Amino acid sequence: MKNVIITIFIFAVQFVFAQNVYLNKVEKINENTDKFLYSIKEEIKEAQFLGEIEVQGFSKDDAAVFSQIYKKAKEVGANSFSLKPFENIDGGSQKFDAAHYKLNLYYLPSDQFSVEEGNLHLFASSSKDQKISINRKDYLLSPRTYLTMPLVSGEIYTISTKKLLGSTIKIQKNTKNSDQYYQISSARLGNSTQNDGTLHLKSGDIVGLEKSFAHFLKTIYQQTK
Repeated sequence: MKNVIITIFIFAVQFVFAQNVYLNKVEKINENTDKFLYSIKEEIKEAQFLGEIEVQGFSKDDAAVFSQIYKKAKEVGANSFSLKPFENIDGGSQKFDAAHYKLNLYYLPSDQFSVEEGNLHLFASSSKDQKISINRKDYLLSPRTYLTMPLVSGEIYTISTKKLLGSTIKIQKNTKNSDQYYQISSARLGNSTQNDGTLHLKSGDIVGLEKSFAHFLKTIYQQTK
């Protein structure tokens, strides 16, 4: 009987904390072949409102959540989105809640997106503090936060996870002034580069992010100074 109660409790907890993504409003469907989904500011006049997505429940798997959002956004032909804050009684915006939020979906002509400045964006993981070093200056990124740093042309930046078995990369501002996005991942087991079938522990990775996913993380993560 005790085991049955425990099993029921586990399923109940999973149900309560299960995350659902709903396309709960469709204003219009736009036919386009854009593969990207970038964040924009609501006040852009050229943005055509298409619908609304609601996310209910918390998940640490941000990539899986974005995959669901992306699929629903493309059902109405959206290529951009913005966060729709919930309002307080006094009309102000409530603090962002990663367990419940809404996104407005838009179509915006490609030439109307903001010009990038060539910044570096570094994201922490969804659950653990991440220590990093940029040109020997140390930073601590709390879970679900990100750091933005302007890059100077001609300067090389060395980014390290500051761990014995971690990763180190070197980057510099590119000629197109496009922003660069990376996420610091936690320790993990990976296959050997020797192809000998063995597993090796990595104490931290620096992973390049696709721009659309990075824009989503910038929306649901908090910027740190």
